[in-house]
Amino acid sequence: MVEARDYLEKALEFHGHKCPAMPLGLRAAETAMNKLGVERTGGKDLLVLLELGDDHCAHCYADGVQVITGCTFGKGNLRQLGYGKFGLTLVDRKTGRAVRVVPRAEVQLQTQQTDFFQKYRMKGVPPTEVPDEVVQPLIDKVMTAAAETLFQVGEIHGYTEEPRAESFRSFVCEECGELVVEEYGRLKAGKKVCIPCACRG
Repeated sequence: MVEARDYLEKALEFHGHKCPAMPLGLRAAETAMNKLGVERTGGKDLLVLLELGDDHCAHCYADGVQVITGCTFGKGNLRQLGYGKFGLTLVDRKTGRAVRVVPRAEVQLQTQQTDFFQKYRMKGVPPTEVPDEVVQPLIDKVMTAAAETLFQVGEIHGYTEEPRAESFRSFVCEECGELVVEEYGRLKAGKKVCIPCACRG
């Protein structure tokens, strides 16, 4: 059984500030992991598909997910789908079993009505400048609430992914002199170049 509270301090240190979204990510991933019966990974045997988009209002959610699952953007086993939603699908690559967990809309809407959002975040105040007495109760609420009150949890289902191999092939861009993974190379006037150099006039 994975316990989000065991990862909270580590996650706060990694994330760098207090907010309710990062602990919500911890709890969402905890819920998914316990539903599948899996432990944190140091390799690639788990895969997280996060539905967050770019410039998402609470992208901090992703850091909680990364810390507790061990899935990271760097290892390539955490992928952002760009749907503008908070859903996450956790896949156990060893078994092909997966589950989707999404925060309940009513819980998120209630949080948006708190002082943290109304008096600070929506007025452009960085989370690092929100007083502790405003944000800590939200963190406590997220960390102590029953999972079923926070999330909708889907049924376990099968998941199939196309095999993807890491590429170790590379070349030196003939314009900027930097190393480029071969699959991202372009031809420009007969020269092998990187994407930024290919886009320059």
